[in-house]
Amino acid sequence: MTNQEYLKQYLEFIKFEKRLAPLTVNNYQRDITELFEKNRKDLIAFQHDDIRRTVAQMHSKGLSGKSIARMLSAWRGFFDFLNSRYNFKQNPVVSIKAPKDKKKLPQTLSVDQTIRLVDIKDTTFLGKRDHAILELFYSSGLRLSELTNLKIEDISLTDENIRVTGKGNKSRIVPIGKNALNALNDWLLERKKIVKLSPENNIIFLSKQGNPLSPRTIQYRLKYWALKQGIPENIHPHLLRHSFASHILQSSQDLRAVQELLGHSNISTTQIYTHLDFQHLSKIYDKSHPRAKKK
Repeated sequence: MTNQEYLKQYLEFIKFEKRLAPLTVNNYQRDITELFEKNRKDLIAFQHDDIRRTVAQMHSKGLSGKSIARMLSAWRGFFDFLNSRYNFKQNPVVSIKAPKDKKKLPQTLSVDQTIRLVDIKDTTFLGKRDHAILELFYSSGLRLSELTNLKIEDISLTDENIRVTGKGNKSRIVPIGKNALNALNDWLLERKKIVKLSPENNIIFLSKQGNPLSPRTIQYRLKYWALKQGIPENIHPHLLRHSFASHILQSSQDLRAVQELLGHSNISTTQIYTHLDFQHLSKIYDKSHPRAKKK
């Protein structure tokens, strides 16, 4: 079999047997194809040195450690499959690690900027829909995929919370703030006016034609409102999630609660927000402490 034939078998395996999402399958295909392009040799001939050299080349061209780690994970899983299914003798990716990046703190908006962004007064179909989307992003700290997959039955208006399905197909219950709840109620009334709305369509956020919104559409709408509301930052859905986490932590100092709200399986992922919180406290110190003030 050729390299491409092996790859085709692997993609079918992760799609139909592992049941990975289409986007994940596409990412695996892209990463493994990248390996083929940088090493013009049969898969069975791959050695550790080939992988190390490829990693070094990518890192020297500016590819981040995080991106390389993702690629290594895809390659490692591919060779595990080849070992298991086709009796390859080794996995050349084993024990190879990606170079570490300098840790970058996530960008956040200030409270005032965030409120200005989400406080949409537009009463049109798109205005009400987008208002609910932005309020929900900030109110509940949702990921983009979590918001696009929300269904009517996931909302409890009486309990003021929503059931969210996050990474690893794990569910969690998160509260909805008052402003987000009002915006969501307004949108659900507007949603009923969609002419071609099928009774079986239970996705919350839809286009005028009754189609589920794509992640790219939501990203575009956020950038549209940032421009319209006078927010100079590069707005994207995860920025609102970062801002949600930072603002909650600044107020509560409860890292465990923020971890639960964000759906992080490991608290070390959440701890990056303690650095953001320290930056906030440092600014207050610099402005307030008599010995910190510059003359």
